[in-house]
Amino acid sequence: MTAPTAIRRLNAADPDFAHHLDHLLSWESVSDDSVNQRVLDIIKAVRERGDAALVDFTRQFDGLDVASMADLILPRERLELALTRITVPQREALEKAAARVRSYHEKQKQDSWTYTEADGTVLGQKVTPLDRAGLYVPGGKASYPSSVLMNAIPAKVAGVTEVVMVVPTPRGEINELVLAAACIAGVDRVFTIGGAQAVAALAYGTESVPKVDKVVGPGNIYVATAKRHVFGQVGIDMIAGPSEILVVCDGHTDPDWIAMDLFSQAEHDEDAQAILVSPDAEFLDKVAASIAKLLPTMERAQIIETSINGRGALIKVRDMEQAIEVANRIAPEHLELSVADPQVWLPLIRHAGAIFMGRHTSEALGDYCAGPNHVLPTSGTARFSSPLGVYDFQKRSSIIFCSEQGASELGKTASVLARGESLTAHARSAEYRIVDEQKGN
Repeated sequence: MTAPTAIRRLNAADPDFAHHLDHLLSWESVSDDSVNQRVLDIIKAVRERGDAALVDFTRQFDGLDVASMADLILPRERLELALTRITVPQREALEKAAARVRSYHEKQKQDSWTYTEADGTVLGQKVTPLDRAGLYVPGGKASYPSSVLMNAIPAKVAGVTEVVMVVPTPRGEINELVLAAACIAGVDRVFTIGGAQAVAALAYGTESVPKVDKVVGPGNIYVATAKRHVFGQVGIDMIAGPSEILVVCDGHTDPDWIAMDLFSQAEHDEDAQAILVSPDAEFLDKVAASIAKLLPTMERAQIIETSINGRGALIKVRDMEQAIEVANRIAPEHLELSVADPQVWLPLIRHAGAIFMGRHTSEALGDYCAGPNHVLPTSGTARFSSPLGVYDFQKRSSIIFCSEQGASELGKTASVLARGESLTAHARSAEYRIVDEQKGN
C-alpha cells in the first residue's frame, strides 16, 4: 500500500492556489460516446419492446434466467417478509431513522395559498403532489437502504399517490435491508430491474411498469446517462457526481476524528473527494499522521487511499475568514464546520449541500438518521441546487380569478403591453373585458 502521506497539500497564499484548486475540483460526469450510444439503444429498445426488452436486458446484464416480467415483480408481502428477516437492531434502526426523516420533511410541506385584492380579484398558488414517483436503488450487496428512506419518505410526505421502486438483483442477490426499508418507507410497487433499462421503463412505461412523473435516486454512469436522456419526458432529481466532504477546522478537534470524517466519504469510491481546510499548519500535519495511522485499519483501505491521494487535499489558509471563502468557492456536498462556535460562521456560508455544525456532528449522522435528506448537490452545484426534499415531489399552479372590476383595470395595462409586442389578439382579448365607465357596462 502506498504511503497515504501522498495526499495533496495546498496553501491559499500560493499565487497559483486558484489554479491548483480548480484542477483539484474538476470533475466531468460526461459519458463517453460508447456509453452514450449504448444507453440510447437501451432506451429505444424499452420504448419499442416494453417488458420483453426488460426481460432480455435483465438476463444479459444481471445474469438472471427469468422467464417473464412476472419474475421481476416483488409483491408487498415480500417487503413485509424482509422485515422479519433482518435483525431486531436493524429493524429498530431503520424505524428510528425513518421516523426522524419523516418528522424533518413534514416541516417542508407547502400548502396552497390565496389572497384577495381590494377589487375582489383573487390570486394565489395551488400546491399539488405528483401522481407517481420512480425511485432507483442500486442493487446487489453494495446497496443502500438509507437511500430508500431518503428518497421515498419525502415523496410520501408530499402526498405522492404511488412510489415505484426499481432495484436490480444481480445474480439473484437480494438485499433484505433495502426491501425492509422500502416496506417501512411505504413504497407501493417494486420491480427487480436496474440500469438504463429501468430508468427508461419508469420514464416511458411498459406493460408492467407504470410511467412515472419523476425519477430520483443514485446509480452508475449508465443510470446517470439515462436520466439525462429522459429528462423532459419526466423530471429527475439531479445528475450526481462522486461524494464529497469539506471539513473546516480551527485546529482544536481530535485529529483522529477529522481523519475518520474524511475517510467516511473517501470510502464511497475512488473518485470521492475529501478536503480539510485549516489555518493551523501544525494541525494539518497531525491529521496527515492520523490518516497514516488509521488507514491500515479500514476495511476499504485501498479505495480510501486511492480517493485521498487522487482527489483529496489538506489546505492551509490564512485565517478562518479565508477558510470560509475557500468553502464557498468549493460549494461542497457536505460541509463540516468543526470549530468552537459554528454559529458565528454560519451566516457567511453561501454554498453547501448540508452543513454539519460543531465538533460532535459527524457527516455520517446526516447520511443515516439525523433527519435532513442525504441526497445533496455535488460537483459545485450547491451554488444553485438544494437537497432533495418534499418540494421536489410537489408542483405549483398559479391561481388568477379576476373580478369584473379587476379584469377591467388589468385589461388596460395588458392592452398597452400586448400592442407594444404587436400581439393584437392578446390586446383585444383583454380589451373585451374593459368596462366602459361612461356606459357603465
